[in-house]
Amino acid sequence: MGADQRTVIVRRIRRADAQTVRALNDLGVATVHEAQGRTGLMRPYMRPIYASARVGGSAVTVSCQAGDNLMIHAALEVVQAGDILIVTTTSESTDGMFGELLAVSARARGVAGLVIDAGVRDVTDITAMNFPVWAKAISAHGTVKATGGSVNVPVVCAGALVTPGDVVVGDADGVVVVPRAAAADVARLGAERVTKEQKSRERLRAGELGIDMYGWRGKLADLGVKYVDE
Repeated sequence: MGADQRTVIVRRIRRADAQTVRALNDLGVATVHEAQGRTGLMRPYMRPIYASARVGGSAVTVSCQAGDNLMIHAALEVVQAGDILIVTTTSESTDGMFGELLAVSARARGVAGLVIDAGVRDVTDITAMNFPVWAKAISAHGTVKATGGSVNVPVVCAGALVTPGDVVVGDADGVVVVPRAAAADVARLGAERVTKEQKSRERLRAGELGIDMYGWRGKLADLGVKYVDE
């Protein structure tokens, strides 16, 4: 790259194709997480600011100084329609680094949503806009614009590695990251899982016990679990 990754803005990144992104978004966080071997899940403190929030898109990563949102503004110059802003800070922060005015600007630029390992404010106004946001905290504490950072470099957000262009899916279950190169395979595996679960759902609805359907009685016996009648 030839530049200090702590202070660089990468203008062009590779993204997954739109059909794959839509497929992963339709599958949802839990199915995607399982389909890729239970990897890529962000920490459970990352919660949507409203319950119906749902998003899937390509990651544009932003690394900021704690309490300084200058680089979020800078990132909006390089986003494409359907991207998701993934914001981290160089040290832990719960400051309200994203508010209603930034949401208006992000929506105007085609941003699909925000995942921020810090705080967000103006949540009533952002919710009214139906702009999906996942955050660590809600805080009215404001920020400054004084320190450089980076856009579109690999970051760790809420415990998950995010490389620019990775597919990010968020819903009421949390946020999951799918490496761009694996996205199509994960979408296929997720679809297969949905088909399998539908068959299991029908059997369970008919009254069959999961312990029989999945063949777990033998496991209970191997573990020394015994049935007794008192």
